[in-house]
Amino acid sequence: MASKRPYGNADREMSVREAGKKGGDTVRDRYGSGFYEEIGRKGGKATRDRHGVEFYESIGQKGGKKVKEKYGPDFYEEIGHKGGQKVKKLIAEAKKRIAEDARDRERRR
Repeated sequence: MASKRPYGNADREMSVREAGKKGGDTVRDRYGSGFYEEIGRKGGKATRDRHGVEFYESIGQKGGKKVKEKYGPDFYEEIGHKGGQKVKKLIAEAKKRIAEDARDRERRR
């Protein structure tokens, strides 16, 4: 059963969503945000061990079909282009930093 809210309108019970957020915030504050990464990794490994790699392939394909039904096949082209542009930008930035580092090392000599 939902508990009474310790703040705001005391006559209104806390929703399940509010209770979940409060609990999640408490766990994050107590154990750190990395805790969720760790339990997610453990859960993923346990799922893989129980159901096999094929399980992830299957749910990935199902998800892909749903996205294609919802947004159409051109959606993948669009997000692929955006991803490619992002990679292109990151590569250019990395090359620029490498060149700047080389110039800085050269000046210090």
